[in-house]
Parts: sequence; structure tokens; C-alpha cells
Amino acid sequence: MPEIAHLSSLAGSPLLDSAGDQLGKVDDVVARLDDGSATVIGLTARIGGREMFVMIEHVQQLGPYSVKTTTTKLDLAQFERRPGEVLLRADMLGRRLINVGTARLVTAHEVELVRGEDGTWRVAGIDPGLRPRLWRLLPRRFRGHESEHRQFVAWQDIEPFVGHVPSSRLTMAARRLMRLHPAQIADLVEAATHQEGGEILAAVGEDKELEADVFEELDDEHQVEFLRERSNEEAAAVLARMASDDAVDLLLELEQERRLPILGAMPPSQQAKLRSLLSHNPSTAGGMMNPDYLSVPGEATAAATLARVREADLGEQPVSIVCVTDPAGKLLGTVSLAELVRADEQARLSDLADASTPSVGPEAEVPEVARLMSDYNLIAMPVLDGEGRPIGIIAVDDVLELLVPDEWRRRAGAARD
Repeated sequence: MPEIAHLSSLAGSPLLDSAGDQLGKVDDVVARLDDGSATVIGLTARIGGREMFVMIEHVQQLGPYSVKTTTTKLDLAQFERRPGEVLLRADMLGRRLINVGTARLVTAHEVELVRGEDGTWRVAGIDPGLRPRLWRLLPRRFRGHESEHRQFVAWQDIEPFVGHVPSSRLTMAARRLMRLHPAQIADLVEAATHQEGGEILAAVGEDKELEADVFEELDDEHQVEFLRERSNEEAAAVLARMASDDAVDLLLELEQERRLPILGAMPPSQQAKLRSLLSHNPSTAGGMMNPDYLSVPGEATAAATLARVREADLGEQPVSIVCVTDPAGKLLGTVSLAELVRADEQARLSDLADASTPSVGPEAEVPEVARLMSDYNLIAMPVLDGEGRPIGIIAVDDVLELLVPDEWRRRAGAARD
């Protein structure tokens, strides 16, 4: 059975030399975060009124009620934190961190260390339950620990907040967060403090597309909160990667004096799309629609259209239907992606198009759009101009976003245990 130590038992315990005489008191455990693991490299101890560093190689026994060194004479140096190091007691114990496995914020009421077969001590995980917190309130001689924690979270499922750590090279790693859906990351940002939320966004900002996806999922308040701190150029870069309909909604939430400068800092093609959407009432089909969609002439084959789908730099919903047009650009009907995949490769789109698919004009209001999409079981519906030419599509989530009551929306505590 592996050797296990608990941080709450180590912190404050006597530091003994190999003869059993007390040298001082253990203050903290130092670990190095690297490559997805947290390796214990030593202890900080209060010896003669000074904070000293004890290398883990000089430790013979960790706990449960004392720490024993391998010698009676230690070559001690005053502790200075180096880049990449965390103090488990000061930086983690009693602090919140991210349980990536459940996409929730939890508090580390206990940190468990385990000694591997190679003799290396590593952080095994944390216990977010209340029992360890109660143990810490008891006198040291009455404390106890179960061999199995009821709510143990393994280290590989943990992402700690390290923004408060005074080390310029220590940052939250994005690779664990990337296991989550953007909506889950947005939940975490909304449940976190402003500093914690900023740290999450800074981490996912390594992937600019993921950052934009997370901003799309944030509620209006948090979108504005975190864009307010960015320059117009930085805000424009985020909006430029968002879906056009979501970007224009966010632009309208910003302070009026910032809207035009941010819009002007966006690429010309994206500017044109947003200006077009801004000309419509936000609660109409024109305001809800996404101007990014697939339009294919009726003479195109199913194989050629599928090739267009593969090449399109669009999200899942914009390619869920294909608008089929006549030589004048007017809508003949739509073909769903599922129908397209099942069709003969040489079948023409004009033969596959469903002419009965409903469409709306840009001035159609939400109730009409919702009724049509519900009656026809649509996940997307085209919006046509006065000449019958498609100018965008409305996805079902755009409609739901306007219809869902405020009290049903994500609450700030949804990702908090």
C-alpha cells in the first residue's frame, strides 16, 4: 500500500532531526507544477525565527504528527520561491479550484500526498468535503484521516487557480480546460470571482477560437465585464471570431461610445455582416439570423455540395441546412445535411430540395419564427429578402435564447459546489 500523507497534518507539525530532537515547525509543503503533475520538492519550516527550506531528499518520514529528517545537521537555506513552485498550504488549502471532471468549482479542504515506488512524493488529489475542514479545527492529537476520502478528486482532474502566486512563469494550463464544452467553461467563469474568471479566460485565450466560443456562452453581464478591461482592438479580435449574430448582440451591450471604434477595428468582411444585422430590430428574424450560411445552385451535385460543406469555415448549425437557389439566386428549397449524406452522389440539389420548407422575411417577429420552426420541427430556417433570395438562417438556439425565461437561465452558482 502506498505511503500517504495529509497536508493538514504536516503543516504546523514538529520538524525533528534523525535523533528525534525538534529543530522547528513545518510551515508548508513546496511542490513544482509541471507536465500535469505536482511533485513535492521540499518543505518550508520555521527554525530559529527564520523561514528555511528543507529539501525532500533530507526528509525521512512525513507525518502523521511530525516530520523527521535524515540527519542531525541540515544544510539549510532561507526559502525563496522559484518559478513554477506552489506552497500547498498557502496557495491551495482552503482555496477554490476547478474540478475538470465535473466542471465545477470546489474548495480544497485537504490535500493528499502519496509516495510512489520511485520514492517521489506527489500530490495525489484533494478532498473538497467538510469532514477534513472539521478535522483541522481539532487539536492535532485528536485529528484523524480515513484511508479513502468520500469526495476525493484526483490531481489529474484538478486545475488550480495560480494567479495569486507571485511567479511570472506559473499560469493556469489550458489543456485540461479544453476537455470541457465552452458552455461548461462559461459556467465556471460565471461562478468564479472576477480574478478567477479572468484567469480562466486567459488560459483558454491560448486558443482564440475556444475563447470566442466561451464568450458566446457567457451571459451579457460577464461578457461586458471582461471585455471592458480589453482595448478596442482586443475586443474587436474576440468579436470577429464569434458568430455574427452573437457578436452583434454583444456589441449592443457595450457602452455606446465604444461600439463604433470596436466595429471599425474588425476585418471589413465582418464589419459588413454586423452592420447589416444592426439595421434590423434584435427581436426580429433579421436581428436573430446568422448571415453565415451555405447557398448552392440547384444544378450542383450532392457530392460537390458535400465538398463545399467540408471546406466551409462555419459552425455546425450554419451547415445543418443548405439553401438551394435558382439562377436568379432565389430560394428553391433547402436540403438538410442528413439528407445530403444519404443522397446519391450525382443527384442534383434541385431534385433534393424540399420546396415546402418555410422561410421568413427579416421583419418577422419571434412568435412567428418560433411557431414555424416548431410546426415543421426545424433546427434552422432561411430568412429571405424581398426578392426571395436567402440572406441568412435562424438556428433553433437563437429562438430559444429569446424565449427562455430569465429564471431558467444559468445561475451564477451553477458551477459551484
